[in-house]
Amino acid sequence: MKIKHSQSRNGDMAEHYAVTWLWDNGYEVFTNAGCTGMVDMIAMDREGNIVKIDVKSDTWSERQQKKVHKHGRTDIQKEQGIQIVSYNPDTRKLRFVEHKE
Repeated sequence: MKIKHSQSRNGDMAEHYAVTWLWDNGYEVFTNAGCTGMVDMIAMDREGNIVKIDVKSDTWSERQQKKVHKHGRTDIQKEQGIQIVSYNPDTRKLRFVEHKE
């Protein structure tokens, strides 16, 4: 049986899975101490490159009757080079979003 979580709990789970996924991919991860802001975490790869990350969960679209990805960045996030990590709550899979901007 699938448990339906609140939107807040889904966000918490997304960030938790993002941290472990990033660790599995060789990153050091530093999370945001608060629950607001344009960055959820900062990660550093093995070469020392810094990635500012905002984690977004896929959501259900009643109109389309399917999961949709709403992973656009704000103008400030674009200016700051913030990368979106997409989380699918059904499969618990994550991926870096390829931005076209």
